[in-house]
Amino acid sequence: MRIATTIFLTDETITPVRLARELEQRGFAGLYLPEHTHIPVERTTPYPAGGELPAEYGRTLDPFVALGQAAAVTERLGLGTGITLIAQHDPIVLAKQIATLDHLSGGRFTLGVGFGWNVEEAADHGVDWGTRRALGRERMRLMRALWAPAPTAYEGKSGVSVRASHAYPKPAGGAPRTLIGGAAGPTLFTHITEYADGWLPIGGRGLTESLPVLRSRWEEAGRDPAALHVVPYAVLPSPGKLAHYAELGIDEVVLQLPPADETSVLRILDEYGQYL
Repeated sequence: MRIATTIFLTDETITPVRLARELEQRGFAGLYLPEHTHIPVERTTPYPAGGELPAEYGRTLDPFVALGQAAAVTERLGLGTGITLIAQHDPIVLAKQIATLDHLSGGRFTLGVGFGWNVEEAADHGVDWGTRRALGRERMRLMRALWAPAPTAYEGKSGVSVRASHAYPKPAGGAPRTLIGGAAGPTLFTHITEYADGWLPIGGRGLTESLPVLRSRWEEAGRDPAALHVVPYAVLPSPGKLAHYAELGIDEVVLQLPPADETSVLRILDEYGQYL
């Protein structure tokens, strides 16, 4: 099983360069980074985990800049977002950022996408909350048009469009692996089968029940069963938990690191070394 990590990198934590070097030297498979552009102070949306919102949410580094640094000092380490809030981005600019990072890293990038939980953050980006999932789907289709080998136009139903264009570089493999984060359910599974390569289940709970449902939906959509990627994300590990994932046929898991200084993070990496 490949063991990757995720962390809220901030202006107060270990740096992307130091962490990436340590992960590659120790044999970890990848580094996934979350995204929040800002956290409005006047916020009525509750923190999904309950209680006060941790301070790191408002201090998060831009994932693409941080992953660019990580790519520059590593050769094998996988690089990913967990997650890119796709409805909050201009898709033409985002397509360029993704293609550039994947090209420069030699095809090491995984695009984790999601739809967010913070209504106020999304509203500042002009996102109508009720349409964010449909908007995300159209923006993914637009980006895939820009990544196509030949100039390809895309005209969506909600004003999302691009003319046939020259757009280089291309992602190293034509399009990066795309995983969608979120809770299990019919809507999420429909999106996964339509335009993604798999699922990032946050925390990894309930997979015994939900994974067969997703696999069934995937095959009903005519997708190759062997091509489905399910990557439990932000997992606090134990030997029993990882063994259970392996029994379910999962071959990659992303472990949660604390948003802490270098000494603290490296200590946790020492502990996580038992799972490699």
